[in-house]
Amino acid sequence: MKKLLVLFFCVAGSLVARAQTADEVIDKYFAQTGGKDKWMAIKSMKATGKAKVQGMELPLTMLQKAPNKMKATATFQGMSFIQPCFDGSTGWNTNQMTMKPEKMAAEDSENMKDEAMLEDPFLNYAAKGYKVELQGKETIEGTECHKMKLTRKPTMVDGKAEENVAYYFFSVADNVPIMSRTIAKKGPAKGTPVETYMSDYQEVAGGIFMPFTVTTKTNGKEMMSMVMDKYETNVAIDDAEFAFPKQ
Repeated sequence: MKKLLVLFFCVAGSLVARAQTADEVIDKYFAQTGGKDKWMAIKSMKATGKAKVQGMELPLTMLQKAPNKMKATATFQGMSFIQPCFDGSTGWNTNQMTMKPEKMAAEDSENMKDEAMLEDPFLNYAAKGYKVELQGKETIEGTECHKMKLTRKPTMVDGKAEENVAYYFFSVADNVPIMSRTIAKKGPAKGTPVETYMSDYQEVAGGIFMPFTVTTKTNGKEMMSMVMDKYETNVAIDDAEFAFPKQ
């Protein structure tokens, strides 16, 4: 009898362990948020809402178009500024001192080719050349999560290719990512952890679910939060929206 019980618990434990694979966590995520077919049908997206930065609330519009065009426009005191925009090959921003558009360094534009992808990084991740690894569980702000390591294409830093890794934390109960963690590669925050928290998932046009609140923290300090009012999918967006303005 004891041998049978031992065998039973061994088999049960094996089944539980087998259930906790990276692909199964990812499959549950897409099933929970509309299904892979609906995600793959998204070719463009427009999101409107507000960004809160250093106590200021700024109207925000974000545009994305497959495969990797993107533009974020914020408004402050009646003036609009772009932070950032990518046309598929070249990135640019509005210089907040001169309020004039400036192209990114060639290295930053090259990195944007992968970073600006509209398609969810976990969708067909192997075809993108990415790798995923499930690294057990971790509790994030009281929520038990699956910890997933995502390795994307290398990023260029000062002329050298560096590993491009992010950790995503999928709620065990809800099957959606509630936080991601990376290490800043450039700028004043270089070398410090950057955490992005996602919450308030709601269904949007196209039948997928998106987080309506996104908060970014550096070293535990809140740097910016976005509260979206509306997402629109498969809207017509002219490529000219992403082009660097003619001087």
